[in-house]
Amino acid sequence: MTIQFNDESFRGEYTFTNSDHAIKRFPFPFHEDSYMYAVNMEQHQGGPEGSIYEKRFDVDEHYVSEMYDRKLVLTEDPLRCQSLPHMVMAGWDLLELIMVSKAEDYPDLFELHRDGANWRWVNKPLSIDQSFVFLDETTLPYGPMEYITRQTQGDFCILDQRNDNLWMDAGMVTTQADWSLDFDIGMNFFEWHAPVPKAHEMGIFIRALKFLLSIQQGTPARRLNWTMTVNPLLDTSPENYHKWGVQKRTLTPENIGQKQYLRVELQTFFRLPRSNALVFPIRCYLINLEDLVSVPKWARRLHRVIRDLPIELATYKGFIDNRPMILDYLAPFDDGQPTSDGVWPD
Repeated sequence: MTIQFNDESFRGEYTFTNSDHAIKRFPFPFHEDSYMYAVNMEQHQGGPEGSIYEKRFDVDEHYVSEMYDRKLVLTEDPLRCQSLPHMVMAGWDLLELIMVSKAEDYPDLFELHRDGANWRWVNKPLSIDQSFVFLDETTLPYGPMEYITRQTQGDFCILDQRNDNLWMDAGMVTTQADWSLDFDIGMNFFEWHAPVPKAHEMGIFIRALKFLLSIQQGTPARRLNWTMTVNPLLDTSPENYHKWGVQKRTLTPENIGQKQYLRVELQTFFRLPRSNALVFPIRCYLINLEDLVSVPKWARRLHRVIRDLPIELATYKGFIDNRPMILDYLAPFDDGQPTSDGVWPD
């Protein structure tokens, strides 16, 4: 399928929209009618044709507009992209992984030509044609990590592995769900997950770290995470909370279908070959309630999940104050019938 790129905004007048195709392939995160933390990892080795899992790095109709939004964020706050000095090789690893993956998976959109260390990268949607020398930073306009993540949807954390732990020592983070790279840079796995309620007592992070440390090159993994936000905001950072936090108070029963969004992250994990670092891409997908309830199974299940979620999680997920209004909107779409297993529409 040829991708038609939208001209849309994730700020200001919020002209973001999902096509019917984007709604059908949305990564609905609930495989049953209730939710509690789990490691929920699986191998990232493709998926159903046309789904967000099919390619290693999903490119969709929002690509060009998301890259423009990233440029705006970085202009306002360059600290959203940081890399500690020992992570340069990991940046080159990531550049190679993304360029090779996109050129192979989307040959109509991206090209990579290699002649020894002399490389040429062609990104047709962004009108980029760049010749450079692999491993020579002086031949690129930015460092390798920043260069390629300015052209790739989602956030990227590059984790250095040492002392049986993972350390967030580099990243491009402009579409995050209320956490700060500038605050977390240099922290280990347990430190940057410290704010998450309940999961520590359940041993979730101990099991997750054990799994992540075992990931080998060529066997990437993936999981879904979710939260909620008002308006189709990509940048819900703590640095800009004064801009987006107040928008939660703009919901009314009349506009909640258009303004309340389910925000789902496809989190993938790739082992990098030269540096042995682990790269953690976090791709954000947005869908408002009005579009979500067009899939009856999702409407019934989301109502039940939101209704029964413990108060600590509803607070952490960002919608505790608006939960009654959300439930009032979703309730008419829940006929009480059983829902089928799994996340896919019936």
